[in-house]
Amino acid sequence: MARILAAKARAVLNRSDMAPGFQRRRRQDGAARLDCGAMDAALHPGTVARLRIPPRALEGCVYAYLWRDLAAARGAVPTGLTDAQCQSWFPATPLCGLSWTLGGRVRELSLDGKPGDWLPAGVLGGPRSGPRRFQSTPDGRAFMVAIRPEALQAMTGLDIGALKDRMVPLSVIGDPDWHALDAAMREAGDEATARRLLEAFLLPRWRAVRAAVVAEDPAPRGYAGWMQRLALRAIAAGHGRSVRQAERRIKQWSGQSLRALRLVSRAEAAFHEVRRLDEDDDAVIWSALAQDHGYADQAHLCRETRRLSGFSPEELRRRVAEEEAFWAYRVWV
Repeated sequence: MARILAAKARAVLNRSDMAPGFQRRRRQDGAARLDCGAMDAALHPGTVARLRIPPRALEGCVYAYLWRDLAAARGAVPTGLTDAQCQSWFPATPLCGLSWTLGGRVRELSLDGKPGDWLPAGVLGGPRSGPRRFQSTPDGRAFMVAIRPEALQAMTGLDIGALKDRMVPLSVIGDPDWHALDAAMREAGDEATARRLLEAFLLPRWRAVRAAVVAEDPAPRGYAGWMQRLALRAIAAGHGRSVRQAERRIKQWSGQSLRALRLVSRAEAAFHEVRRLDEDDDAVIWSALAQDHGYADQAHLCRETRRLSGFSPEELRRRVAEEEAFWAYRVWV
């Protein structure tokens, strides 16, 4: 989930909604200037959103766990959640996702807000080339897993390219063991139970395929390091064959072209640079950021940010700072 540009000014944040080591800063001004629409979408202090890093034994397979709990807002002040506060925005990502709704219901919205059908409690999502928007009921509780596409393919045999920009029931995995996992996860009462069930299921399956998927030394976190490892693996598998063949292998394993992976990797690098500048209380100069990260100019940065997130850099930055629905951006590392 990640990914473009964080906010320099931050309002009061949700409980546990920041990654470890990422300092919170309260917004000093502007709260009184919010209009009614902004108030409806504002950060709510009672909700819970967090990211956890998987154990070392699952490195190269699971990238992160995400937990979202709207039901925790019951009894908080202000009471209740608006429709806007029950929404979630996610940017483009090269990762696949497993998601289980443990309370309430979730449906996808079009980017302009048109509601779709309610989703199954357990769903599998492929890599995304653009942003996605969802809405939960106020009692929503969800456990989400960001998983590397080549690891998912090795464990399931799925065609990752066919999953791109899609969300499907977990029944698409033919193995009945995965169906049993789906049933067990739906009954998990909390985040810790869900994580324990998933890790007990994945660990033996990952051990069986790990040597064929990743190198012995773990890749650094971040899309750039992962993409580099994927490219090296593709080259090594070709034994001196053409670059085009290596690119085909990358697309087979990741579901996306090398060019698409480079675009989202560059965007994530820009995101982390903005985060660093914010922590140092330095100004973000968009034209300089664009140049430093290989964009042709600031307009190019704006186009790519809008394509991957749905918003211009400055608008995205404001929403991440002020709106509940952008919780995934705030927790991402």
